[in-house]
Amino acid sequence: MLALAAEAGATLGKAHRLVAARVRPVYGLDERQPASTTLALGRGSCSQRLAVLEAVARAGGIPTRVRGLLVDGRFWHPRFPRLRPLIPARVVLAWPEFRTEGRWVPVSEIFGDLGSLCDGGAFTNDGGETLFDAVARTAIDWDGATCSTCDLSGHVLADLGYFDARDDLFAAYGQTVCSVVAAGAGVMVRVRGR
Repeated sequence: MLALAAEAGATLGKAHRLVAARVRPVYGLDERQPASTTLALGRGSCSQRLAVLEAVARAGGIPTRVRGLLVDGRFWHPRFPRLRPLIPARVVLAWPEFRTEGRWVPVSEIFGDLGSLCDGGAFTNDGGETLFDAVARTAIDWDGATCSTCDLSGHVLADLGYFDARDDLFAAYGQTVCSVVAAGAGVMVRVRGR
């Protein structure tokens, strides 16, 4: 992590691009997988890749926290049509934030404010692009504060608040997989289109 943090410098955007280049997207089941394991494997789920970005930021001296969101499981149906029966009705999402320039910046704003990113087109969650990848080109708006095409607030069932670490969120609310799938944790499925 220190080497990646040094390579990225203090730039979260550059750190994001490095993680995107070194960790390919897959559907993963273990939300508590250590960031070092994800980096060593060179593959990880959207959440696991976000965890690597958080670890790189912390290694570079940037404090992190996560916002817990309870998201309607149907949000992931377009991306994983064959896995629909395994997607829980409610998914706990750890959305990272970074303390920089005296304020908390959500991962969705490391490439610019949400208003300016709306021009990047909507994130449809269909195809190979993950939330991790999408933040580099478009607004990921969980609060309904931007244009209607980037507004994902309709998928949010509850705001679970802020946590010092994603592990604290998952300890309080569980992971993002249902109990049937949790028994097979560690199994990875390649994301369509990658």
